[in-house]
Amino acid sequence: MEVTGVSAPTVTVCISSSLNTFRSEKQYSRSLTMAEFKCKLELLLYGVDDKFYSKLDQEDALLGSYPVDDGRRIHLIDHSGARLGEYEDVSWVEKYTISQEACDQRQDTVCFFLKRSKLGRYNEEERAQQEAEATQASSIPVGSRWEVWAAGHQGTIMYVGLTDFKPGYWIGVRYDEPLGKNDGSVNGKRYFECQAKYGAFVKPAEDYGLDEI
Repeated sequence: MEVTGVSAPTVTVCISSSLNTFRSEKQYSRSLTMAEFKCKLELLLYGVDDKFYSKLDQEDALLGSYPVDDGRRIHLIDHSGARLGEYEDVSWVEKYTISQEACDQRQDTVCFFLKRSKLGRYNEEERAQQEAEATQASSIPVGSRWEVWAAGHQGTIMYVGLTDFKPGYWIGVRYDEPLGKNDGSVNGKRYFECQAKYGAFVKPAEDYGLDEI
């Protein structure tokens, strides 16, 4: 093989592999021997247009002796028997697990922080409120007619359940008149269908005055 003369001591190439679907850009010294560069991998040189140039298989040759220029791609072929995507599939990664009992004894966990701060499932008042809301919400059937007496508006129940815009249970109401705030959607997520300004959401609590009509 004819050795080509180059002036730049390093070259930037894209590296692809038979084991994954992505490419990475790397910079290498042209003075590396192929033995140092190759190790146990088979190297194939491709151009920017993905045209195959040659195998990089002479272990005593320098990287710079091959027609390696900036932007070209070096493809690695693994002969270990590993399959494509094996190192991208996180389902193959062994997960660290800890029992609830062991977690409760540690003081450096999210569970400990939540318990100490009385947040989430460790906030008994909040849990009681959520349970009360769930009970109240379960007694309000979708399609029934109700009046929000605090506002004096009548309408039809269109949605009952949890939402993304605020925690807890919410009741979606389609008013008989354009007295609402939305069209049944909030922040781009639709919960029910209605005309603009006919939709509203209220909490399933007594102080909101949801009376069946």
